[in-house]
Amino acid sequence: MEPSSAPGELGAMLRAASDFASYPGLHSDDAVRQFLEQCPLPMLLGALQSETDVPGMVETVTECLHKVFSSRYGASLLPNYGAFIQAGLLTDSKEIRKLACKAVLNLLDKAEDGAAAVETVVQHNLYPLLIKCLIEGDEEISAVILDAVKRLAQIPKGAEIIFPPGGLGSVQLGKVAAQSSSLARIRILSLIAKLFTVSSYTATSICDSNLLSIFEDEIKDRRDMLKTLSALEVLYELVEHRHSNIFVLKTNLLQLIIDVINDSAADSVIRSRAALISGRLLSSADAFTAVDQSYVTNLLVAIDKILEMEESMDTDEIESALETLGLIGTTTQGAHFLLTSSNVARHVVKSSFDRQGRGRQLAALHAFGSICGADRQEDQMKLDGQAEDCLKRLVYTTAANSPKLTPSALLLSILQQDPDMRIAGYRVLSGLVVREWCLREVCLNSEIIKLITDPTMETTKLGMEARYGCCVAINKALSSSHLLHEASLSELVGKLNDAVRRGPYLSDRKRVEAQPVVVPAERF
Repeated sequence: MEPSSAPGELGAMLRAASDFASYPGLHSDDAVRQFLEQCPLPMLLGALQSETDVPGMVETVTECLHKVFSSRYGASLLPNYGAFIQAGLLTDSKEIRKLACKAVLNLLDKAEDGAAAVETVVQHNLYPLLIKCLIEGDEEISAVILDAVKRLAQIPKGAEIIFPPGGLGSVQLGKVAAQSSSLARIRILSLIAKLFTVSSYTATSICDSNLLSIFEDEIKDRRDMLKTLSALEVLYELVEHRHSNIFVLKTNLLQLIIDVINDSAADSVIRSRAALISGRLLSSADAFTAVDQSYVTNLLVAIDKILEMEESMDTDEIESALETLGLIGTTTQGAHFLLTSSNVARHVVKSSFDRQGRGRQLAALHAFGSICGADRQEDQMKLDGQAEDCLKRLVYTTAANSPKLTPSALLLSILQQDPDMRIAGYRVLSGLVVREWCLREVCLNSEIIKLITDPTMETTKLGMEARYGCCVAINKALSSSHLLHEASLSELVGKLNDAVRRGPYLSDRKRVEAQPVVVPAERF
């Protein structure tokens, strides 16, 4: 029997619920209020608790209630139905459990009074039930719970439910993880990663609770490639948070990451992801004060081995290694370390002008741009004397060993390639020209200036902005250099000034545009 054919009052309610659920999009608060006057919440919830066997009834009512609770008015009623949410989280019915999980999310997300919503969670002991559903439910339910617990943590009193001050939570995530399946542990790691980004309180609480050790355990045991990769993927998301390195670098995770990169038996995908995690961890100035430099040295040695053996390495692994160096090179400390304390910078510069592999060359150019200072503030672009000498020597040596012979010819060759390469080349030039030696190389090559100042060179927004940024960088470096007053460069200075004045998007005003012609119709 279908809901529409159910007898009497139940049938009428189900027909109304079906119509309400099938409405596309969200209902307004007024529409929800009017619907609940026709079909009160106790009646709808009673239908889910009844033993009446009407095919499709549970699906219809749960979808209808989801639409109700998704409105602000419907969510405001949830504190009065905490017992129903509790029962829903405990039920074996997937549809009702999913509804209960979404109800918790709506309760926390749309509540005008966060404290009252949290009180509902406390009063009905919902947090431990959410964790139980997280590890036992399907992917859809788990995804809803991750959002719900994150929202709970964003409310001050809610964060204290998960991490009570000076004590362990009602559910100890570490203990739950130790007793759970591999899939459940990955879900707990995903929850930890989400909570880590909420606030300094939750990040500190995670570290104080030693929850990051769960990542260590999963990565340390590399017998199951899928399990290790899943843990690395979640860790990759966690270290994207800007303060993550302060906490993560106090653990053994960096050393474990280095071990993975050094593990020749590990799959290239795992090694690539591990390398990028290390790059993110070391991509801020704070990282170099939080970690022993011996770890950085060991990491660069591991990456150097990958780049030395590029012929036998997976292409993605080579590109990830180069991208990692770019991340490390974004700070002055990182760039100095790359140039003076290892051999890896030589690989970056060499690969930047090696056209044997497009992906590798593109990754190297972006890394080179970062090392040169393209991502740093203007007053931090230059490095100390030792690092600057190393950078200059690498560029001139690479040029001398190439068919191009000079740095300016090498740089020109990049600007003559495809749009993606040119964008990467603009980054390199923008960083390098703050050095007098590179500025001279660029200014003495009329072809470089011709391409840089050509307003029709790029056709995409990203390309136009990159080209213009390069123009500005050269013009600014030139304005503070004695080269500005050399008579032979006067024409060049004029071209740069004109290009900067035009802006990134305007094409040459002298170009003749097609004009519409209006011809009156002939009448007979």
